[in-house]
Amino acid sequence: MNVLSIFDGMSCGQIALERAGKKVDKYFASEIKAHGIKVSSHNYPNTIHVGDVTKINVQNLPIIDILIGGSPCQSFSNANQWVSDGTDGFDGKSKLFFEYVRLLNELREKNPNLKFILENVRMKKEWKDLITKYIGVQPIEINSSVFTAQNRPRLYWTNIDIPLISPTDKGVLLKDIVLTNVDKKYFLSEKATAYMSRDRNGKPRWEYHKNELNGKAACLTANMFKGVPYGVIKELNRRLTPVECERLQSVPDNYTACVSDTSRYNLLGDGWTVDVIAYIMSGL
Repeated sequence: MNVLSIFDGMSCGQIALERAGKKVDKYFASEIKAHGIKVSSHNYPNTIHVGDVTKINVQNLPIIDILIGGSPCQSFSNANQWVSDGTDGFDGKSKLFFEYVRLLNELREKNPNLKFILENVRMKKEWKDLITKYIGVQPIEINSSVFTAQNRPRLYWTNIDIPLISPTDKGVLLKDIVLTNVDKKYFLSEKATAYMSRDRNGKPRWEYHKNELNGKAACLTANMFKGVPYGVIKELNRRLTPVECERLQSVPDNYTACVSDTSRYNLLGDGWTVDVIAYIMSGL
């Protein structure tokens, strides 16, 4: 079985295939982030890196059995405003979605039985309908919270036959994944604590976080620590550690340890929840 993973990041797809018990002969990864390539190469030395997705020539690849990827979502997030330049509303990096479409169509010409997975954020109906038009199947929505302690709703377009019933919630809470011995560098400064402890009207707000550990963490993002209090365990007055973020994404502990903390957070926030992908791939 040959796999092409575009926007590969740190190769969460390889972890998922392994976890789903699927043997891979060749795994081709398209990624341009140096720290992502370093992490995937460190953990999976046999990864075949093919570089920039826009330069992939299908004729140079063997028959591909599975195409996977999560194209950049800046235009699709509900947090962003619709920006249109005449290309069906796709703008900026999100235009790379059309590289997924190009490769999907070209690979199907060589292998009509090609399986695929496309992941993206939950978005406005008009954007979802546009993607569905190009991909040809309706998406399913799965929240990572059924597998991990992270609230992360995502849409998955796939032609893999997966169970019709929803996955059973494993009941994992934030308290189940937090570390007990944490380096002091992850704790908040007095200034940050003071900022977090009161709302914009100056009223105390700590009471809203007393039972945080008995719930789910907010969705990780690639820029989760650009500002306070996002990306913080408020009840413990500290940031999430990289290992805790790995656990929220069901990535093995220290899988990303070969790069800096900043790079680890970036890759984990941008990555897939491995157990969700493994659940889908179980239908292969």
